[in-house]
Amino acid sequence: MKETIHLLFSYGTLQLEKVQLENYGRLLKGERDKLIGYKVLKLQITDSTVLSKSQLEYHPIAVKTKNESDFIEGMLFEITDKELVETDKYEVSQYLRILETFESGKKAWVYVAKNNTI
Repeated sequence: MKETIHLLFSYGTLQLEKVQLENYGRLLKGERDKLIGYKVLKLQITDSTVLSKSQLEYHPIAVKTKNESDFIEGMLFEITDKELVETDKYEVSQYLRILETFESGKKAWVYVAKNNTI
């Protein structure tokens, strides 16, 4: 059975080669894009598994502003169903995966703040 390919927008640590190799066992293919109406804040990470992969105590987290002049630049990566599950495990509980439309017009998964009170 053929696996579904998903688009995943990364604006943070999933762009790091080390994180991709440890999470997926390969480097991801992607292209640059922008998420309009969001800004990036910092989230302190305490999950030891995530910390060991990223080696960063603070990760960016997207917060919806509804202001069209706010945007986040990042990468749209192609991932499989299995890799999407692995990404869900990597992202800590303060993140929520949603489907959004990007500047290119493409729809992709993106992890955003579960609540906008970070």
